[in-house]
Amino acid sequence: MLTTFDLGVYVFDALRAGASGFLLKDVHPAELLQGIRVVAAGESVLSPSVTRRLVSHYASGAPTRIHTGGTHPELDSLTARERYVLTLVASGLTNLEIGAELGITVGTVKSHVNALLRKLGLRDRVQATILAYDVGLTRPHPPGAHL
Repeated sequence: MLTTFDLGVYVFDALRAGASGFLLKDVHPAELLQGIRVVAAGESVLSPSVTRRLVSHYASGAPTRIHTGGTHPELDSLTARERYVLTLVASGLTNLEIGAELGITVGTVKSHVNALLRKLGLRDRVQATILAYDVGLTRPHPPGAHL
């Protein structure tokens, strides 16, 4: 989503509707092009102000309209490894970093991520991160904090 509106409600609505990216129209053209490439490759991109807002929102414990039940029954379908990978994804780690953390290959990480996205009915890592925060599986870490 490319917009001039830097409002939290638009971010949550866009992500809930399936957006894989949220950039503001004042983004530098090169960053916009890179964002398009990132989303086309199946990843997600958020403007820095949106990322700060999401982290602040979840760190405060404020509820969202994305999911408010406190539990997500589909989490029960995840293996212990997939659940742990979900927490690492929600912590912002790349596939390479997750692989290093778990001592597995990037290909195996991708398999775990794809499996958990499929089981949870999610489209991408952004939706997985929101779900992980929303159900309390993980909490945002302060900048520079190590897992």
